[in-house]
Amino acid sequence: MINPVHRVPLAIAAASFLLAGCGAGTQTDRLSTGGPSPHQDAVTLDPASAASPDAPPRELPGLGPRTRAAVPARSRQAVVVTGRGKDSPQSTVVLYERTVAGWQAAGLSLPAHNALKGWSDHHHGGDLRSPIGVFTLTDAGGLRPDPGTRLPYDRSQGFVSPGTGFEGESLSGSFDYVVAINYNRRSGTSPLDWTRPMGADRGGGIWLHVDHGGPTHGCVSLREDDLKHLMRALDPGRHPVVVMGDAASLAR
Repeated sequence: MINPVHRVPLAIAAASFLLAGCGAGTQTDRLSTGGPSPHQDAVTLDPASAASPDAPPRELPGLGPRTRAAVPARSRQAVVVTGRGKDSPQSTVVLYERTVAGWQAAGLSLPAHNALKGWSDHHHGGDLRSPIGVFTLTDAGGLRPDPGTRLPYDRSQGFVSPGTGFEGESLSGSFDYVVAINYNRRSGTSPLDWTRPMGADRGGGIWLHVDHGGPTHGCVSLREDDLKHLMRALDPGRHPVVVMGDAASLAR
């Protein structure tokens, strides 16, 4: 991997991703904020969806008490990734904003892929499962220019994805845009940073990235336009998190 001040050869970076997949885990890292981008699009909520003054605050839908308790009190944005099943590679993604009336959807439900074998409460590198948990979102990057995110953005030739996926699809362009999921990584660094606080055996390199039309090694992938829109919406001042897992696990 590549950290912000020391670059390793491109071939080594690419090989690292192929060997490690896209990581996994259950710990939430501390958020570090970055400066705003002047061309950031604001998130707008549908006024018709606002709760009445007497209605109780809205909770994030589909989450049980244990999962809700893991969402930091200061977080005002949550990207909820809901897997179709514990062993399924298909999921949906919805961005929520916390308002005075509680949590409100700030966009449509988006189709996504997760790891080939589904989800894990205790991910290990190479198990081909995505981590279940609540993780902060603090850093972004990609092979192509910054799409307008407020998150710190590292543009680098290290964001390559050679070869083909599990269904024979090309992986080219998968890392054109990425958001690092803070599982077993050091927040406030490039997504290419290889630091693994829990050890290399626990995997790493778990990202939101561009969908290539099939399951991932551990990441969550969205269509390019959907990912760029999400990246523009994420605001470090709102301490965004991703809440991810299969529906049954998130309901605990």
